[in-house]
Amino acid sequence: MRTGRVRIEGPACYHVITRLVAGTPRLPAGEKEAFRRLMRAYETFCGVRVLTYALMGTHVHLLVEVPAPEPVGEAELVRRMRAIYPGRELRLRLAQWAQWRASGREEDVRAEQARLRARMYDLSAFMKPLKQRFSQGYNRRMGRRGTLWEDRFKSLVVERGKDALCTVAAYIDLNPVRAGLAQDPKAYRWSGYAEALGGSARAREGLARVLWPDGAAAWSRVQAAYRRMLLGSGEAPVDAARVARVLREGGRLSRAELLRCRVRYFSDGVALGSRAFVNAVVAQNRRHFGPGRTEGARALRYGDWGGLFGARDLRLAPIQASPGG
Repeated sequence: MRTGRVRIEGPACYHVITRLVAGTPRLPAGEKEAFRRLMRAYETFCGVRVLTYALMGTHVHLLVEVPAPEPVGEAELVRRMRAIYPGRELRLRLAQWAQWRASGREEDVRAEQARLRARMYDLSAFMKPLKQRFSQGYNRRMGRRGTLWEDRFKSLVVERGKDALCTVAAYIDLNPVRAGLAQDPKAYRWSGYAEALGGSARAREGLARVLWPDGAAAWSRVQAAYRRMLLGSGEAPVDAARVARVLREGGRLSRAELLRCRVRYFSDGVALGSRAFVNAVVAQNRRHFGPGRTEGARALRYGDWGGLFGARDLRLAPIQASPGG
C-alpha cells in the first residue's frame, strides 16, 4: 500500500529522484535544457532552492532546500508569477484582478492570490507542476502522448548539517561519473556543479549553501572545498572487484569509494543525518514506521560514514559498484 511522504517540520532539505517511465527514450540535450529552464522557473515561483542537481538520460536528481514560509506580498507574488506564466497570460491575470477590483470584488483577488501562495514553500507543490509542464512540452515537441514520468518521485530527508548535505550533493554531482559519461563531473554539462563552474550565480549560491548555511562564502573557497569533496581520492574509477570483495566480506569502503558506488541509502533510506536528526524524523512521521520501533536511526553498513545514519536498515544490496544512481 502506498504510504504518505515523510517530511519534517520547518526548513528542510530533500534529495529528490524522479524517473521516466520504462521504454521512454533517453532525454536528449535539448530536453535536459528545457527541464533545467523550467526547474529554475518553478524554483523562483515556489520559493525553494535547488542546491545542486544532475539531469540524466532516464532520471533526475535534485537536492532541494525548502525554507520556512515567508509572507509574500502582491508585488513579490507578481514577480514570481513572471517566472512561470508567459507574458500574455500574466497580463490577462493582472487585468482580471483590476476588473474585479473595479467591480468591488476584492475578495476574488484575495482568493486567487491565496491559491497561488498555497503553491509555495512545499516540495510536492514544486515537483508536481514542474513534471507536468515538462511532460506537456516534451510530448508536444516529440509528437507523443501519455505519461512521461513514473507516478511518484522518491525523496530522502537530508539533515541540513554539512556532513549529510555535502555527502548527498557530491553523490548527485558524481552521477555522470558513476554512469561512465564523464571522468570528471565538471565535464557533464547538465549538473549543478558544471553550471556553477560555467558562472551561474544561482548554481554557485546553491553549492555555497551546501557547505555553509548562510551561503556567504566566496566562490573560490566554495569551489576548492567542494572539489575536494568530489575528487578527494583522485579521478580513477571505482575498483569493482575490490568493492565486491569488501561487500562480500562485510568490510568497509572509504567515503570516496562509497560516492563512486550506487548507494540505496541515498534514495531509499527515508532520512539521512546524525542519530538525533534521524530519530526526530521518525518521531515526527511515526505512522510510516512499524509500531515496534523504539529508535529511528539505523547504522549504515559497508563504509566509513562519518557519523551518518539512515531511517531504514536496507538489506538488499544497499551498496552497488554498478553504473547509474
